Order: sequence, then C-alpha cells, then structure tokens
Amino acid sequence: MDLQALQDVLAHIRPTVMFYLGPIPVTSTVVNTWIIMAILLPLAYIISKRLNLVPHGAQHVPELIADFFNNLLDETVGKKGRKYLPLVGTLFIFILFLNFAWFIPGMMPPTTDLSTTLAFALVTIVIVQLIGVKDGGGIKGYIMHFFQPNPALFPLNMLSELVKPVSLSLRLYANMFGEKTVVTVLFLMIPFLSPVPVMLLGIIMGLVQALVFSLLTVIYIASFVGEQ
Repeated sequence: MDLQALQDVLAHIRPTVMFYLGPIPVTSTVVNTWIIMAILLPLAYIISKRLNLVPHGAQHVPELIADFFNNLLDETVGKKGRKYLPLVGTLFIFILFLNFAWFIPGMMPPTTDLSTTLAFALVTIVIVQLIGVKDGGGIKGYIMHFFQPNPALFPLNMLSELVKPVSLSLRLYANMFGEKTVVTVLFLMIPFLSPVPVMLLGIIMGLVQALVFSLLTVIYIASFVGEQ
C-alpha cells in the first residue's frame, strides 16, 4: 500500500468536524454517539416495558447479560455487589453498541476516538472513587485503602489509581482503532474476499473490548468494597 492510500485510510478513520455550536466544534464522533443513543434508548425502553416473569423472545438477551454480571459481582464483590449491576451492565451495553457502530454504513465507531474512551474511563473511575467512599467505610476507610497491605505502598497505590483512567482509555481506544484500521486496509486490498472474516473479527473484538472494560470496572469496585 502506497503512502497516498495510507493517508486515505487515516483520513477515513480520523474524526471530522460536522458543524459548530457557536465556537464549539461538533465532530463525527459526537454525532455518531448521538445516533447510537437514539437507537439504544428506545430499544431499551421497549424491552423494559415488555418484561415477563418467564423470559421469552428478546428478553433473553438482557437476562443473560444480567445473570452473567450478577454472577461475576457475586464472586468478586459479594452478594451486595449486585447493586452495582446498573453501572456495570450499562457500561457493557453502551460500549458494545458503540463498538458495533461500524455495521452502520459510513459510520465510525466512537470508541476509535480517544476522547470517547477517555471520557468513559474518567467517569468510571470517578464513580468507583465515590463508591469507595460511600460503601468502603466512609472517608477514613477510603483513605486507609491506599495504605493496604503495607503503609509503605501508599505512593504506589496512589499512582496506580491515577493511572487507571489512562490504562482504561488507551486499552479500549488502541484495540478499537487498530481493529478498524486493519478492517479498512483489508477492504482496500481484498474487497471481495475480506467482508465475512472481517465482520466476524469486528464482532469478536467489539464484544471482547466491551467485556474487558466492564470486568475491569468490577475489579476496581471490588478493590474498595469487596472485603467489607
């Protein structure tokens, strides 16, 4: 692939400014996120309004997701961990839908933009800190957490907490950006043979990355309240 073709690939992947709200530029990432939300919110409302005691039809999907994360929270945090299901489940479903946005013709997954993944990471870590204060023994228990298992580890524990947003955002961004770049290159090189395996790769990668983000959130919560 020559330099011009590579530049075309990067131009296709890079977010573009769609319009301005006053001096604020609104990029394709923001617009695509709104579109996914416009699809996801009515879908969630419809499914939630048709819940039955005995699951059937489309209800099986959210039931399976809820059961999976409830079991995970039970094992990692304890029985009280189930109250964090709305947070963990919402992160998983929202990120999954964003990852799968590339199935909509002409749309780039918002998670291929570092600003999106960083926003997810920052909001998640802030919520985890608030959970640590609320359910981890108050301010005192929250502060003491950083002195465990040895007071000498306080600087490392603080550094680890500060690095978490960077780690979360870069992991999701790098995997989704890399996957989308590979997909685009494959389509350019072998357009007639690549669609099926590439689509399978996209499904697997999108699912895995949404799952990893949610699993790490559970682990971070458990580190504060898992032994309370």
